[in-house]
Parts: sequence; C-alpha cells; structure tokens
Amino acid sequence: MVATLVSEQEVLMHNISSLRANRRHWTPFHRVGAALCCVAALLGACASSPSAPPAAAVAELAPGGKLRAAINFGNPILASRDAGTGQPRGVSVDLSRELAARLGVGLEFVTFDAAGKVVEAARSGAWDIAFVAIDPARGQDMLQTAPYVIIEGAYLVRADSKLQRNEDVDREGVRIAVGKGSAYDLYLARNLKQARIVHAATSPAVTDLFIAQQLEVAAGVKQQLEADARRVAGLRLLPGRFMVINQAMATPKGRDAGARYLNEFVEAMKASGFVAQALARHGIEGAAVAPAGPAR
Repeated sequence: MVATLVSEQEVLMHNISSLRANRRHWTPFHRVGAALCCVAALLGACASSPSAPPAAAVAELAPGGKLRAAINFGNPILASRDAGTGQPRGVSVDLSRELAARLGVGLEFVTFDAAGKVVEAARSGAWDIAFVAIDPARGQDMLQTAPYVIIEGAYLVRADSKLQRNEDVDREGVRIAVGKGSAYDLYLARNLKQARIVHAATSPAVTDLFIAQQLEVAAGVKQQLEADARRVAGLRLLPGRFMVINQAMATPKGRDAGARYLNEFVEAMKASGFVAQALARHGIEGAAVAPAGPAR
C-alpha cells in the first residue's frame, strides 16, 4: 500500500513539473489541472504517514512519560510468554509497541494472568491501556475502543456427555467451569437461567477444575479448550460457539482525549493490515480481524 502511494505521488509530481515547464502555453484548463495535481499530491503524502497524536492524548495515555500496557497471559489469543526469553509476545504486545512508538514514549508491560484482574486493576490506576473484551460491566471503569479482534467462546464436555449442542447446556443440574471475571463469566452470569457457574481462578485453569470437580461443562476461549482437548484424552468441544467476544483496547475513564486517539489507532491498525499480520506472525488461528467501526 505504501509503495503504491509513493508511486502515485511521483507520477503526480512529474505531471506538475511538466505543466510548469510549459506554463507559457497554459489555458484555464491547465491551471485547474495543476491545482488538482497539487491537492492530490498533498493528500497522498498525508495518507502515507500517520498523523501526530494530539498532545492531550499523549498526556492522558502516558501521564508518567511512559505507556503502561496491561498484558493478559490468561488469553492465548492475545499474549503469551516467549518460550526462550520469557518475555511477552503476541498481538496485544505488538499493538502496545506500535502505540508507544506513535506516541513517542517509553513502554512498560504490566502483566496479569486473568482478564478479571486486569479489570480490577483499572480502579487503582495500575495501567494506561489494556486489551479486554467489550462488556457493559467493564464499561463502568474504562473507555473501550471499537473491537480489533473477534474471538469465539466454546463449551468443552466429556466424550460420553449427553450434551450435544450449545443450546443443551443451560439446564438444571449442569455446572459450568469458567474463569472468574472473564468475558465468558460475565456473559453467562447474565444469560444462564438454570445451569450453575463454578469459578476457576483464571481461564487457563478452567479445564483442570472441570476435571478435578467432575463438572459437566467448561467454558472459555475456543483455542484454549481445543488445546486442552488435545492434552487430555476423552474430551470434546460442542460444535460451533456459544458467544462471540469483541476484543478491544481500553483506557481508564476520564481520559477522553486518549480514548479518542486510541479508537483512531485501532481503526488504523485494522485497515493497514497490522492486526492481520500480527495474528499470522504469532500463529493465531480461529480469531478474525474485526470489521471497521463499532462492535456489531
């Protein structure tokens, strides 16, 4: 895309030079054409590079002179630790680095093992940006952008379970293991009528709790549950999904200028292919780049 823009600008500038060289023979038509070429060249130059962030946005997103990014290792779609170095890696890490570079500030990772803990930390001002699923309950303490990634929530059961469809789960006597404070926990708490939730401390601990307490269902990130089904014999996923998670960026409430810039940043990262490239680079399957605009 950048190469194409540069090529078009070169052509436009060549046309302008040609017109200037022959300006003795200009007609009104030539003058209009030259003006249009200048405008097009300027627009192309603007489109090829990101605009500088407003000073107010920089001050709100990095009030201490550096950007503190909350990284949740409880969601393998977003982040994990590098096997060799132990350092954070993943889509959320890449987005944090790009945002810090655009803001012109340093970067500090504040790591967590569960999304619920990230949300709780918003109240204490422990981070400046975070990567969390869009949910009404979370909107009480933070301002969220449009989604950048869409993730599926799935159910895991034993191979011999009588449960065959997602619609079968909400019935009397069914106990569902779910990570405390996760997007799945919040969603199920609002929507379940008969089944009962049993909380695991974190989302990665859901399947182990499900097995240890002989529960009927485990709920969570589809990719995590698929990995657990490969790790533990005798388990299977129910077909399809029971919910779609719109994963967004966020900043604490009261940082309106920062939130506006953050939303522009997310849209730019989707449109440029940055998010798609990050998903591919980290080998993430089953997650999709969210469409432009707010959650649907």
